[in-house]
Amino acid sequence: MGAHPRGDAIIRDNRIPQKTLGQWITDNPACLGAKVKDAFQGCLPFLFKVLSVNTALSIQAHPNKELAAKLHAQFPEHYPDTNHKPEMAIALTPFEGLCGFRPVEEIVSFLQMAEGKDTSGSNGDLLLRLHSQYPGDIGCFTIYFLNLVRLEPGEAMFLGANEPHAYLHGDCVECMACSDNTVRAGLTPKFIDVLTLCEMLNYTPAPSSSKIFPATQSQLDPSVYLYDPPVPDFAIMRIEIPPSIKLYLVSAVDSASILLVIQGTAVGTSTAAASEMTLRRGSVLFISANESISLHLSSPDGMLLFRACCLL
Repeated sequence: MGAHPRGDAIIRDNRIPQKTLGQWITDNPACLGAKVKDAFQGCLPFLFKVLSVNTALSIQAHPNKELAAKLHAQFPEHYPDTNHKPEMAIALTPFEGLCGFRPVEEIVSFLQMAEGKDTSGSNGDLLLRLHSQYPGDIGCFTIYFLNLVRLEPGEAMFLGANEPHAYLHGDCVECMACSDNTVRAGLTPKFIDVLTLCEMLNYTPAPSSSKIFPATQSQLDPSVYLYDPPVPDFAIMRIEIPPSIKLYLVSAVDSASILLVIQGTAVGTSTAAASEMTLRRGSVLFISANESISLHLSSPDGMLLFRACCLL
């Protein structure tokens, strides 16, 4: 969900002449909001995704802007743009991932256990699972070096530039800067660039607990929990509307945003839309800057929404 040239979102509303979100934004740049339009040269600065991970995704890291420009100039077929790609994953179900280097004493302990061929415990189980998914891939052994982070629904982890990581299992929403630059080194059939990865990585050790990113409940709206990472490109709101509320206002912000329905049903109305919109699980709505949406809830269990935006 976004407007990257390699994955421009398709507009489903047949009353709109433009076929993709990128085309619509180009023709209506004010929809981004004045600050966002100026800061990101008229482009939507984020991508929004839903991932359901059953087989582990590649061990990888994302370059900063300086390295991204260099890689794109040298290998445009593998690094298709010049942007950085910080990203955040928010768990929808219990979620497992690898993130950042473990404290050194943990690494030493795990390597000693591995030398003694002790595959007991959760790390041993994970090692066997990865070997079954990627037989013979040396990347399976990264579990001894990288933190195993387990997230409960609503918990998040932020992955800045040069942070080694891999998603192992579970469902999540993910938001990132508008880029497709990924440097991979294992657990993947895709292009592997071990030399670049080893040169770029942040090797600073830290405990797994430090990788869980907190959400802040809004003082203005207790239904909103904000994940505001230390980058300007994106922020995410988790909106939990309780069953007792039957009319809810998705407030206007000075940024284009993308709204995703995870749970519940409602009819949405806005000053910008010419007709009512039926929203249900899986519905995706692009909201222009400074536009609000009124939701008339029809589900007995309330609603769960995620909203990606840019809060400059």
